[in-house]
Amino acid sequence: MVQVPRNFRLLDELEKAEKEGRADVSIGLENYDDITLSHWTGTIIGPVGTVFEGRIYGLKLYCNDKYPQQAPQVRFLSRVNMSCVTQDGRLDPRKINVLNNWTAATNLLRLMVEIRNEMTSQANRKTPQPPEGTNY
Repeated sequence: MVQVPRNFRLLDELEKAEKEGRADVSIGLENYDDITLSHWTGTIIGPVGTVFEGRIYGLKLYCNDKYPQQAPQVRFLSRVNMSCVTQDGRLDPRKINVLNNWTAATNLLRLMVEIRNEMTSQANRKTPQPPEGTNY
């Protein structure tokens, strides 16, 4: 199997996210001058029928030089109470399947969708949330 260079892969992910984006999650470069394509931002619209409904959550994603073989680091900017999120807003890779079982076939947009899906899980869907608009 041919391994695509990291930057080509990330450029492809960025292009697909911009062209084929979703209404409920989005990703993009934090700064378009980032030639390493390492620092990303993400947005999640809270799922209907959960305590997250109607809220917009901001996240930061960091792809190190081993991406996509190694999962990115993810941190919520918006305060959120979820079973897979630490006290400082970081996703605990051991507590969310998409990070715990990361493969090079997984991409940033799928990661964001899986984080949003986690909001609908039994463990999180009714968990009381911090006041809207508070950040870490």
